[in-house]
Amino acid sequence: MRLERLWLLAALGGVAAPAAAQEAPAARPADVESVDAVIAALYDVISGPAGQERDWGRFRSLFAPGSRLMPTGRDQTGKGRLLGWTPDDYVRMAGANLQRDGFFEREIGRVTERYGNIVQAFSSYDSKRSLSDAAPFMRGINSIQLWHDGSRWWIVNIFWESESPSNPIPPKYLKTGH
Repeated sequence: MRLERLWLLAALGGVAAPAAAQEAPAARPADVESVDAVIAALYDVISGPAGQERDWGRFRSLFAPGSRLMPTGRDQTGKGRLLGWTPDDYVRMAGANLQRDGFFEREIGRVTERYGNIVQAFSSYDSKRSLSDAAPFMRGINSIQLWHDGSRWWIVNIFWESESPSNPIPPKYLKTGH
């Protein structure tokens, strides 16, 4: 089937995601009522002290069927890399480490663009192992795409890159306010 036809079928509702991908835990209404709320819930649900289990059902409830989490950066040789995970892949890949080591991520700036029911948010973050850490061990930008289906907000994709000495976060992405 030609790609153009697949796009047309999808736009007309003729191509559905697999049934398993459509199953998601029910979201807390307060978590998905606004762009601010869903981004706050995202940072909240992955954050916690060492030894604390994360609420992965709540995490999964934020994501639209077929959504992806995509870390990018450079490998040890300097070559660019891109990974693509489902929310379940993220839980498998990162969940145990977050619980074992402790992890607190917070938003330190955001630039948001909206067109109709879609939003692109460049959400700058910093990460600490403990809230008492004097300085973050990492900073970067989460490029978060969101969609409103008429009743709630969904995270469609998160594409991120960590800051490095050769790639600092530009000041325009550190401003507050949305």
